[in-house]
Amino acid sequence: MALSSALLTVMIDAVRKTARPMLRDFGEVAQLQVSRKGPGDFVTAADIKAEDTLYELLMKARPGYGFLGEERGLMEGTDKSHMWIVDPIDGTTNFMHAMPHFAITVGLQRTSPDGSSEIVAGVTYNPVMNELFWAEKGKGAYLNDARIRVSGRRDLADSLIATGLPFIGKTGHAQSIKDIHAVGQRVAGIRRLGSSALDLAWVACGRYDAYYERNLKPWDVAAGILFVTEAGGTVTTIEADGDPKTGSSILSTNTELHPALRKVLLG
Repeated sequence: MALSSALLTVMIDAVRKTARPMLRDFGEVAQLQVSRKGPGDFVTAADIKAEDTLYELLMKARPGYGFLGEERGLMEGTDKSHMWIVDPIDGTTNFMHAMPHFAITVGLQRTSPDGSSEIVAGVTYNPVMNELFWAEKGKGAYLNDARIRVSGRRDLADSLIATGLPFIGKTGHAQSIKDIHAVGQRVAGIRRLGSSALDLAWVACGRYDAYYERNLKPWDVAAGILFVTEAGGTVTTIEADGDPKTGSSILSTNTELHPALRKVLLG
């Protein structure tokens, strides 16, 4: 695999090393130590161990960078222009139920002197499927060794759309049902597989034609935003003027479908 930069080498090495013990834990979920982080939101021993490994490897390689992780939150670095954004297991509930649809995901955000920020590198790895999605700004998006592109479908009626649904303790249930009711009447199918990081990666490689969701976090979407844009797609918020990097809402498509799907979601 010919990597574009030393940074990507660091990121890919980190996720692969993190995956090894995670794969040993996968399939033995009954024996995992589990604690409650909130209603319906589980943190496994594997989750915490994975973020610790990612933190150690990434910070060793770039000790001044900031770090934003699902488990430990925001840790500012001496280098205010760079921050790792990390989800150690995106799809924890799938992992807990021995479903092979989860991923380790890392994005690198760069902030300019004017305060604007962008994702400049990203890696998302499904260790069970051995699928490594990676991208660097301006250099394309890849699945393992192959360049990837978004789909070419132009009509919602032919399109497969991904979304998410809130679980117990999260808000937005009524809105989610409203969205599914509106979208479902106009598309070939809707899927909810439980990993936003992989949903975005799958839009980037054309498996999905679009993905939308509300009430996410930056670590859910950071790497995937870059994948979709580098694969020729469009990523915005559902509303016209938001920043998808915050996770408040996200709408990612193959560009052709974007105006029509946004119109449906806005009612």
